[in-house]
Order: sequence, then C-alpha cells, then structure tokens
Amino acid sequence: MTGLPKLPGFEFRDPTFSKYHRSQTFSLCNGYKLPKNSFAGIGGRELNSNSVKYCINKDPVPYDPSLTYGRTRSKALPQYLPHYVLYDKKCLTFRAFFKQSVVESPNEFYRVRQVNIIYFLEDDSITVMEPKIPNSGLNQGRLVRRGPIPKDNRGNYWHWKDLNVGKDLAFYGVVYHTVDCDVFTKEYMLSQGLEMADAEEMPVDPYTQTRTLLVTPKLTKTPPADDKLRRFLEYDGKILKFHAVWDDRENTGQLEKFELLYFLADDTVLVKEVYSDTPVNYPAIYLELSEAEVKEYYQPKDFVIGKTIFVLGRDMLLYDCDKFTRDYYKNALCIVQKPRIEIATKPQPPPPEQVPPHDGFGSLEDSLQNTLSFLPKPPKKDVLRQLLNANKSLRYEMVMDAVHPEDTIRKFILSYSLADGTCKINEPPIRNSGIWGGKYLMSTMLVKPGSDRLNPDYYTPADFYIGAIITVFEQRFKIVGADLYVYRYMQANPHKFPCEVIENMRNYMFNKGYLKDDVDDQLKDNQDAERKWDTDTKDEQELSEMEKCLKEVKVGGEGYDQEYETRKRAELVQEYEESLKHKSNIGPYGIKPVKKTCAYPIYIGQVESGECKEEETEVGQGASYTPKHIDTPEETLAKYYAGVLKEQHEICDGKHPIECAEPPPLDPDECKKDQEEKPKPIMVSKPDVPPGACKVKTVSFADDERCNIDRFDLCQHKKKRRTAIVRSMRNVSE
Repeated sequence: MTGLPKLPGFEFRDPTFSKYHRSQTFSLCNGYKLPKNSFAGIGGRELNSNSVKYCINKDPVPYDPSLTYGRTRSKALPQYLPHYVLYDKKCLTFRAFFKQSVVESPNEFYRVRQVNIIYFLEDDSITVMEPKIPNSGLNQGRLVRRGPIPKDNRGNYWHWKDLNVGKDLAFYGVVYHTVDCDVFTKEYMLSQGLEMADAEEMPVDPYTQTRTLLVTPKLTKTPPADDKLRRFLEYDGKILKFHAVWDDRENTGQLEKFELLYFLADDTVLVKEVYSDTPVNYPAIYLELSEAEVKEYYQPKDFVIGKTIFVLGRDMLLYDCDKFTRDYYKNALCIVQKPRIEIATKPQPPPPEQVPPHDGFGSLEDSLQNTLSFLPKPPKKDVLRQLLNANKSLRYEMVMDAVHPEDTIRKFILSYSLADGTCKINEPPIRNSGIWGGKYLMSTMLVKPGSDRLNPDYYTPADFYIGAIITVFEQRFKIVGADLYVYRYMQANPHKFPCEVIENMRNYMFNKGYLKDDVDDQLKDNQDAERKWDTDTKDEQELSEMEKCLKEVKVGGEGYDQEYETRKRAELVQEYEESLKHKSNIGPYGIKPVKKTCAYPIYIGQVESGECKEEETEVGQGASYTPKHIDTPEETLAKYYAGVLKEQHEICDGKHPIECAEPPPLDPDECKKDQEEKPKPIMVSKPDVPPGACKVKTVSFADDERCNIDRFDLCQHKKKRRTAIVRSMRNVSE
C-alpha cells in the first residue's frame, strides 16, 4: 500500500480514523499551565517518531551502559517558555514624524508632529504615540490604537522585518517617516541580522518654534555698582547722538535714516526714525523705559563712526555724530571719531506706469478707471459737447464689402452721434429677400484697425466720405451715400474736415441734385454784386481797392502792352487748365467719378448756351461723361473778367511776391489831379462758351476760404499792404 502512487483511485482511507483534533501543548493542574513532556498525534494516535521503527540503535541485544559505568548526572532541560512570555514587555521603539496641512490659518501652512512608533514583539502589534507638548492646541497622546496594522490589500501586516530608520511607513493613510530608534531596538535588530541606518535630524515645527521665540526668558538683573544719584547729577542731559542708516532697499527701495541717542545717565539707548517730511517743531512724545525694561547691550566704546550695530534684527551703519559726542569720545575715552560718511545716493527715476491690457469687458475708458484709484469713478464726459450736439447725428449709407453674392443687395445706415462720438448701424429690411434687417450694431465707439489697444484711434466724421472703406469688428463696409445734413455740417465746421473730404461730399451732393438751392442763391448773389458794381459812383475822391490794384498792375491805362497781355493770357489759361486737374492721392477705395449726363442746362443772357448737345454727350454707343461742373452766368462773366487781370495772377496768388521798392516822390498837385480824374471803365470782349463744357474738370464754387481760395480776387491778399502804401502816399502829399 505504501508503494502505490498518490493518484486518484490508488489511495485508501482508514475508516477507523475519525478524530482529527491535535493534542494540547499544556495541561492544566490546579489552575496552572504545565507543559507536556509527551505528545500524541492527530486524534490521540501515537507518533511515528515514538515507535520502535525509528529507533536509532538497531542492536538486537539491549545494552545498558549504566551497568558498566554507572549512571551519569544528566543536564536539566530548559523550561519551555511560550512566545508571548519570552517577549513580554519587550518593544521596538522608533522616533518618527509626519506633516499635517493647515489650510485655514494665516500664521502657518503645515505642522510637523513628532511621534513614537512602538512595535510589541509579543503579539506583533503596533501603536503610535505622540508626546504631549504644552500649549500646542492639539489632542495629543495615542494616535493609532494598538493592534496589527495592514500593510497592503492582500492581507499582509507590518512586521518588525519591515521597519528601519529613514523609511516611510503608511498607517491608515498617514505617512510616517522614521528618523531614529532606541538602543534596544538597534541591538535586537542586529541580533536578527538587520542593521539600522544612520539617524536623521528631526525637523522643527515652524509654528512651535515661533511661539517659543515669542516667550521672553526670565532674566535677573544685577544692580550696578555705581551710584545712580551721582550719575544722574553728573550726566543728566548729556546724550551721545549718532546718525545711523538702515539699508532697506531690498524691501522699501530706500535708505532709512535713524538717530541713535545714548543716555550717559543710565546707559540706555533710544533709536528713532528720521522723517524728512516732518518739520522740526513738530510735537513728539517719547515713552520712557522702566527699570524692568532697561537692558545694557552696548557701551559707548561700541559706537564708532563706520561700524554697524544691530538693533532688533536691523543692521544700522553709524555715519555721523554731533560735536558734543566727538568731544566726549576724544576727552573721556581717547577715541577720535572718523569724519562723516556720505550716504546720499542719486535718486532713481520712477518706473513707468504699466497699464494692464483691456480684458474686453466694458469700454476701455471705464476699465482704465480701475487703475487710477482704489475706488474707481465713472469716466468724465464732455458735457458741453453733449449739450451743443444733443440729438444731432450724421447719417451715411453703406454697403457690405461682400464675400458672398447674397450680401450684395444688403444696405446699411450708419449714424454717427455728435454728442458722444458713438456709431450705430441699422439694416433696413428688404421684402421677399429673406433678410430680417433691424439693429446691426448698438451704439459704440468704432476703433480703427491697427491702432494701439491702450490708446486706440476711433473713427470720426473726417474718415467718412463717399467711397471710404471702414472696418467694423473685422467686417468691411463701403460708404456710398450721405444725408444733406452731413454736407451742411461740413460747411459749418470746415476746420474739422480735410479739403478732399469736403470736395468729395460736395461733388456727391451736386451730382445728386441736392445743391440746386445753393446754385440759385449763388447766382442771385452774383447778380446783386454786379448790379452794385454798376451802380456805384465813380466820383468818389478815394479809388476803390479794385481800381488801385488795376492801376498798380498797369491795366487799362497808360503803359498798356497788348503783346505782353496776350502772352500772359495764354500762360494763365494753360496754368488754369493744369490747376483743374485732380492731383490728390486717391486710395484703392477712394473717390471715384459718378457717371451721369448733364442734367442742368444753363442759359446766360446773350452768351452761347451751355446746354449739352447730342453730339457732345453721345460719343460712341453707350458712352457717357461725368459732368462735374456747369458754369453759371455769373461764373462765366467772372472768368472773363478775371482774364483781364491774369497777367499779375502769380503776384496775387503768392507764388511770385512783389519786390518791395521805395515809392517815388509824389507832387501834391499831381496827386490832387489824379484824384479828380475819373477811372476809366474796363473794356472786355464778349465771352464765348468753349465747346465741350460738360466734359471739363470739376471747379469748386463754395466760399470756403480754407479749402478753395477765390483765385480771381486779386486785391484780397494785398489789401493791408496796399492800404498801408496809400496811407504813406497821403502822408507824403500832405
């Protein structure tokens, strides 16, 4: 049976074997546990080791050596001690610490808590004890209850073989770091073949250390040997005064000055800060020190110019002292103080103010108020501008610089508020187009593309003209129209707009037919001026400014040169044609001519009609010209009157100034004779209307002196000068 392999079907079970309990190690006798000398197997059966089969001596003849040599004294067997008795009250002690976070205290961020990890060898249990620290505010003592502590999730527990110095131990989610152990632990571990690592330094709890430093140690003071009354009578009012400086430029950025006063009467020191802005006669109160607070740290011999002393953690440099102090050191202590040390430094320029970038919420002016004061105020508004321009706005018509074809039919109305400079855009609805229309942009200030984010440039009416491209939040629009009020506002405020913008808007309004009333008013004014010219009497003793100018340039009187006038007329006509050419720079989306046939035929008295003829307008199939100007009767007459005076056109225009010369002496009789003579009328020929009048370049007719100076007013620029010359001539004649 014993030789059969242990395979299923080859093993046989003893049916008489029914008890499986093991024999006990101890037997109880009168309540005491006594170890057994003999043991039985499972179920009380005899062990194989106790049978004759396992007898070492196989000699069939029994031999008893005691019969020959006598019985020997055998050594008593040691008493058997169980594990819990052998290691009773024997523990392994490790010093460790763990860090505890503090999240709701401004004075500390974490605490270092020192603990003792105790390992009981009798039952392999562990406990963690924290020594009590007075005034710690923590519930200290036993942190982990004694018992086996699981090491991992697989059912293993911490054993003394896992412990060592400098190791992290995780007990129930708290990590303890061992730094040292006691002598018994080292010897026991060494006896088991484990050598402990070197001890580490226990970290200090910063909060506990701070509280320890705040506790003032109790020190006793030995009374001085000298007489206080004698020192008071001898040194009362005698003070050693030093000037010190504390270099605190790392924190406050400046050198803070102090005055150090050493009182010889009681050897006390007073340090006070020197405020540069405080007047000398400013009242001050000094708190006197009591007897319990007087401590002798320094003596007079320690205060020397150039040395550094430490006052409550501050290192102060002594750089000067007064005359009494120098004399006292020289006579009493035989110490010659060094001369004053210059500590003045050049003031550094203040750093430039950094303005934070705009975060995109609210307006830029409102956000900048947060950087100017702690309590921000709303940005100031131009109240005068709002009162003068209340409910006034400039309206423009725009189209989208479309990318998609469906956007080409969309129209937009841009309204610029003159009160606050904001712009709003509305889109008129288009029926049966699928476009709802309505508000496209609320009132806001439009920023020009490419401008500074902290100091942006905003769109103004000077940037809005026919053909201008504006960018509204990355969307491009083109201005194609405007209200008549826009042009009226430009006329009333010409200094706010460039000449090109005013001329562009004037041409648009003229082509649209909005300036018909202006043309009629101009014609009426010219007729009234001509009628007044004809009705003025020529019998006045003083010549008019026009006659003086004509006489000065030798027109219509003695010295008239027909050849020079003809040549000068041709030059002026050529120069006039050149001046009519448009020479201003036009951008890619700038001013473009509007194609429109002549719609305003003008008849000027007996002058040839200026109406456009068919042969002039229809040049080729579908050809059309842009009539930018049609001469009115007054303009035609003004041009031909001006032709007579064009020989001195350069002089009156300012291009070729007149060389000043001394006036010839005048005879009073001749001057009186000239005054009696009547001026001769100016003879002009009948003006002819040139062919193709509808094709000429644009000629401005507004009375804007800044943008379009009347070129035919010869005496306007020399008025003051001619008046002064006439007055000087009168003085000479008188």
